[in-house]
Amino acid sequence: MSAPKVLFGFHAVGVRLKTAPRSIIEIYYEPTRRDARMRQFLEKAAESNVRLIEADGMRLAKLAGSHGHQGVAARVEIIPQTHSLDDLLDGVTGPVLLLVLDGVTDPHNLGACLRVADGAGAHAVIAPKDHAVGVNATVAKVASGAAETVPYFMVTNLSRTLGELKERSIWCIGTSDDAPKTIYQADLTGSVALVLGAEGAGMRQLTRKTCDDLVNIPMKGAVESLNVSVASGVCLYEALRQRG
Repeated sequence: MSAPKVLFGFHAVGVRLKTAPRSIIEIYYEPTRRDARMRQFLEKAAESNVRLIEADGMRLAKLAGSHGHQGVAARVEIIPQTHSLDDLLDGVTGPVLLLVLDGVTDPHNLGACLRVADGAGAHAVIAPKDHAVGVNATVAKVASGAAETVPYFMVTNLSRTLGELKERSIWCIGTSDDAPKTIYQADLTGSVALVLGAEGAGMRQLTRKTCDDLVNIPMKGAVESLNVSVASGVCLYEALRQRG
């Protein structure tokens, strides 16, 4: 059995409490925080018969590995991913929308990308097993619950996976500063996988070559690029806009 993991913050713990309360081993909370948000949270935890343990701020920070715990942390069982990427795609009705991240190693960026993917209705986020960050407590906190709702697949060979997506008639569109057309000129109404690289380095060369098309995000100011989570939001919501 896998070792338990830690979630912290109201959103991350609250979504697990809502979707899989039996997977929560125990919740630690700061008793000195007595505002309405904490009271409501504790009432929901009590209704689900989750074990509640009082803990001071230092203990919570040590448990969470962060001082941004908001007075709440939980030890939870890891919920295994029940579907493979192929199983998930087989079950999608209508156009597929995927976010592919190549080389995103910062947990704050991944958390923000998962959050925007959830908001835009993306079916999954895909990343390589190497040169990428997995879902940890910081990712879950920043994702505000989206780490529990958006499937995140880490694949052994990203270019091969893109090739398999193309075999399913999923158009792979990469983002690059030197692309000849903008994201707004691309047709995103069909099944698409939007491929973004890490800020600065961008996509790896093999990933870039595997894409069907390349687009840029217009930059009108002095800065040369956007944070990858912001760029993901621009691209995903343009797809959402085009799909009506």
